[in-house]
Amino acid sequence: MSLPPVKRILLKLSGEVLMGEQEYGIDPAYVARLAEEVKAAKDTGLEICLVIGGGNIFRGVAGAAKGLDRTTGDYMGMLATVMNALAMQNALEQAGVQTRVQSAIPMSSVCEPYIRRRAERHLEKGRIVIFAAGTGNPFFTTDTGAALRAAEMNCDALLKGTSVDGVYDSDPKQNPDATRFDTISYDRVLADNLKVMDATAVALCRENTIPIVVFSIREKGNVARVLEGNGVQTIVQEEA
Repeated sequence: MSLPPVKRILLKLSGEVLMGEQEYGIDPAYVARLAEEVKAAKDTGLEICLVIGGGNIFRGVAGAAKGLDRTTGDYMGMLATVMNALAMQNALEQAGVQTRVQSAIPMSSVCEPYIRRRAERHLEKGRIVIFAAGTGNPFFTTDTGAALRAAEMNCDALLKGTSVDGVYDSDPKQNPDATRFDTISYDRVLADNLKVMDATAVALCRENTIPIVVFSIREKGNVARVLEGNGVQTIVQEEA
């Protein structure tokens, strides 16, 4: 099953994919490859927003598990997403794509503050907008930030690029017999606690009828294939 025609999408990337084959940080060569993927999707005429996680640098929940105050840890994680956003902005602009980074935590020296109408204007002008710092609040993930921005920007779909090629009934890394879904309902994802995105993000997409497309970003050219309906993916949406 493929997506209906879309004009504007939000692409959510996990911070881990920016590591490439490294164990930590940002691999500039791999980020450049991702930028080419995003550029190829944009060249089809799409308006694209980006949200990138910060797990390759710092994850607030992991810090809290080791004794760091959760609120402090989450703010540190938000700052990590700004670093990733700037890395992706640099790679996209080297590929010839105009971009803007907007942060939910104001830091005017390095990027714009998040202003919805300004972001919409950037998209209308053909720029890619990268939303950083999640929602600007602790206790919310970048998944929730992505769902929120997708709703605010009236996106037709939220694409989540991860290291797995869809949603499975159990962890495919632990269970070789795990079954991948081609399509699944929001309610089933929430009821079975399937780890697509966190529950708040899934519920927000359900309320705003935004399909979630889960696919592997590690396979070269997969963004364009998924948008064409040819790539391996799982679509989370309302039951027919």
